[in-house]
Amino acid sequence: MFKMPKNDAKYNWTNHVGGKMLYYGLSPDRVKRVIRSPHRSEKGIAPDTIAVMQIGKPVLGKLREWKEEIWVMYATKKIKKSNIKNQNFEVGPKKVIITAWRYPGKSPIREAIPIPNDILEELKSIKY
Repeated sequence: MFKMPKNDAKYNWTNHVGGKMLYYGLSPDRVKRVIRSPHRSEKGIAPDTIAVMQIGKPVLGKLREWKEEIWVMYATKKIKKSNIKNQNFEVGPKKVIITAWRYPGKSPIREAIPIPNDILEELKSIKY
């Protein structure tokens, strides 16, 4: 029996994603794992969203081939918390998980999440 995940300090779950998780056989832990360590990130189709992907079923013996992908689309919002004196403080980002799905095969690469040029230059200058 499927049980809708509960909202917590880091994640808000929409009813839509609950239905998709049931349909595609995805657990809340699997969805969170895709968000925490994606194989690829792109701009989501909906405004101000991010879509992340992890490989679902790799082809045995072939490192760069897989049979399916697991995608999750989410939005990030800042949560405000007020104290006794009615002053607002930003607590931190919270991920609103909008939808999740399985994609058969290998999806085409779309538009990546834009990274500012100054950050790219800084990353290139780091010596490992």
